[in-house]
Amino acid sequence: MALRKLGYIFLLLLCQYVCAQTDSITQLKEVVISDTQLKDFSKSQQVWQLNDSIINRSPSSLGALLNYNTVIYFKENGLGMVSSPSFRGTNAQQTAVIWNGININSQLNGQTDFNIINTRDFDEVSVRAGGGSVIYGSSAIGGSIHLNNELRFKDTFDNTLFLSYGSYNTQGLNYKLNVANKKFSSSFAVSRNSSDNDYEYPSGIINENGQYYNTSLNASFGYKLNEKNILRLYSYFYDGDRHFSRTVSAPSLSKYKDYNTRNLLEWMGIYGKFTSKLKAAYLTENYKYYARYTNDNYTFGEVKTYIGRYDLAYQVTDNIKLNTLLNYTVNKGKGSDIDNKNREIASGSLLLQHSVTPKLQYEAGVRKEITNAYESPLLFSLGGSYQVASFYTVKLNASRNFRIPTYNDLYWQGSGNPNLNPETSYQGELGNEFRVKNIKLTVTGYYIRMHDMLRWVPGSDNIWRPENVDKAKTYGIESVLNWDKKLGNHHFTIDATYAYTVSQRDGSTNQLIYVPFHKATAAVGYSYKGLGFYYRHLYNGKVYYTSDNVSQVDAYNVSTIGAEYQFKFLGGLTVGAQVRNLWAEEYENVRARPLPGRNYTMYLNFKF
Repeated sequence: MALRKLGYIFLLLLCQYVCAQTDSITQLKEVVISDTQLKDFSKSQQVWQLNDSIINRSPSSLGALLNYNTVIYFKENGLGMVSSPSFRGTNAQQTAVIWNGININSQLNGQTDFNIINTRDFDEVSVRAGGGSVIYGSSAIGGSIHLNNELRFKDTFDNTLFLSYGSYNTQGLNYKLNVANKKFSSSFAVSRNSSDNDYEYPSGIINENGQYYNTSLNASFGYKLNEKNILRLYSYFYDGDRHFSRTVSAPSLSKYKDYNTRNLLEWMGIYGKFTSKLKAAYLTENYKYYARYTNDNYTFGEVKTYIGRYDLAYQVTDNIKLNTLLNYTVNKGKGSDIDNKNREIASGSLLLQHSVTPKLQYEAGVRKEITNAYESPLLFSLGGSYQVASFYTVKLNASRNFRIPTYNDLYWQGSGNPNLNPETSYQGELGNEFRVKNIKLTVTGYYIRMHDMLRWVPGSDNIWRPENVDKAKTYGIESVLNWDKKLGNHHFTIDATYAYTVSQRDGSTNQLIYVPFHKATAAVGYSYKGLGFYYRHLYNGKVYYTSDNVSQVDAYNVSTIGAEYQFKFLGGLTVGAQVRNLWAEEYENVRARPLPGRNYTMYLNFKF
């Protein structure tokens, strides 16, 4: 209760402070996004933005997009099933997903399923490597994935319709509408994806009970009250029904239903050197799990999250920027297996960015949380970048980050442990960025030291309970290469990534399970006028699925080849076709769960 009162008073005082500003009018930018910290306070770390052409040529799920185009490794329990990342050797609960500046990792299990997010619903998909808990809170240890919607205040009316059809009766639809003028801006998207998902295993067994469908709605609205103030509303709804497919050795009748909503209301004002953002968010997550979909018995979980956030930036000089982030969160959870509990978290962050010279800049930040659920550590981040030469920039960053215990960890009936500490990590990285004409290459080395890692372990009564029992270290190198060249009407592109990762528990030289030593991707594209061809390749090194490193899932290579043609009428119609798993590789990402052989997709992308 004390935290709630403190939060209300805090927001009231800040609101009064903003209203009192009477500095000279500063024009609002034509294009605005809510997650401005991603650009303003990430200059000492690597941030990669995936462009529209990559998104349109990829399957709709966020997991598939990132798996084939980034250094992140994904563990997928069959096509379309649960997809969880390992970013820099960390686990799925140590990778944050940020929606318009708001952390949306599940409060129940602490992670995001990357196969229930439709990438075409968003205007911008970015990947931020390394620690980010000072800004984004829990889970931003290995890195963070950012899903943003833009609002453009200029005369606009455009529609985009994307349709796809492929093997296993796989169907996809995405429709986007943007309507705007200098005063009002709106964006609306709807997606529908479904599949029978009945591909054949190498053994001849059919992938039974693998069917799925999902529908998502995404809407954004902005209104300029005047030249200093703007109101924005972001809303997202997701409804999915997914059967969990069988393994090689055992059939399945299970099913899982998701229903999630996110709503964010923001008032943004620019008052001279001050930029103010007052945010209120309401998020829900709901699931129902059926062990046998043939009957009506299920288990369930539900969490409602209320967030109040105040973001105040002050441009001290042309070269120095300060940013204060104040956040108050209330979680209300219940379920068939967890106790009904409320959790309150208040936090404050202070960020500094200083451009000492055009070539040298540094940034720093601290964060502290107060909560009734756990003892929170003081977090920090410090980094800088220096342009050594016209072609070479060096970046350095060090930080302390954390992941909070989940509802399942704290409140699982009969097993939850209310005395858990957050997982914490200290980490450092050294980045090297090279730019020569049309070529960009980044090479980053990093080291992460993790403490108080949460594991469910058996007690003396043979009941499994979560404990802070592990320490671990992760280190490695990741590199990203981009080349883009135009010669008249000819356009060539090459994109490639490579990651070498070592992840080990203290006292052991064994690699942690489902963390590959090596992962690489490559994509080559060529276009001439409206005609385009592309080839995409993924290599995943072997992974171990037992802690003694005796049993492994073998390495594999998977390729996609595609072609498309853009007709120049109305806004443009692109017709494309793909062959996925071109070489018919027999492979699995998780033991006993084979992924599809050669399969086909056709798509239409109509802009008008």
